[in-house]
Amino acid sequence: MDVVTRLRAAGCVFAEDEARLLTEAAGSPVELDELVAARVAGEPLEHLLGWAEFAGLRIAVTSGVFVPRRRTEFLAEAAAGLCGPGSVVVDLCCGCGAIGAAVAAAVPGVVLHAADVDPAAVACARRNLPTAEVHLGDLFTPLPRALRGHVDVVVANVPYVPTAEIDWMPVEARLHEPLSALDGGADGLGFQRAVADGALDWLRPGGHLLVETSERQSPVSLEVFAGAGFTAEVRTCDERDSTIVVGTRPR
Repeated sequence: MDVVTRLRAAGCVFAEDEARLLTEAAGSPVELDELVAARVAGEPLEHLLGWAEFAGLRIAVTSGVFVPRRRTEFLAEAAAGLCGPGSVVVDLCCGCGAIGAAVAAAVPGVVLHAADVDPAAVACARRNLPTAEVHLGDLFTPLPRALRGHVDVVVANVPYVPTAEIDWMPVEARLHEPLSALDGGADGLGFQRAVADGALDWLRPGGHLLVETSERQSPVSLEVFAGAGFTAEVRTCDERDSTIVVGTRPR
């Protein structure tokens, strides 16, 4: 059975593309067979390749690290649109650093900080963000105190899947990505509340907080932002099936 047939039988929608990428990544027929077997078993393609495509960039990812989704490109684009050279940007819950990398590529000269609680993710982010300061720790805790009140943009792709819905996710996410990057608590918005509550202390007046959410959750996300003191709006991108909330700290 050839590679495409094996992948298609396993339910890979883009079997031809995946076959090409795995063949290019393999150093021998034996390695190719191992890669295909791992993919058929549900391991994310990006983990097998060692990289993910995001916003036109090749982002390094390793086994056990959350894989950036195409829909999150909309969040990165919105964040970049609020920046200019010299803007201080924090990529919070940064994972492999894909959002920060996309913002830095789109707006040269931004001052970028990133933070995540997962050591494996931080190691990836340091590879993808060589000119940024990447911090290990929970939410805002590891950021330098000097940033307080001076950040222009906080962008945070925090977990927002309700705990009870984790079991409905694809196998490659449930078994191969960290639960901490998926589980948003009872209603999925626990981390959004924590980030919104903490962000005002770090943003300058007129600064912005951006998060990804779902269309279904977006009304509550707006309430979360308003309750924390932000003026906020929901933005959507039908092409990417993406919904984000953009909040502004009052001046």
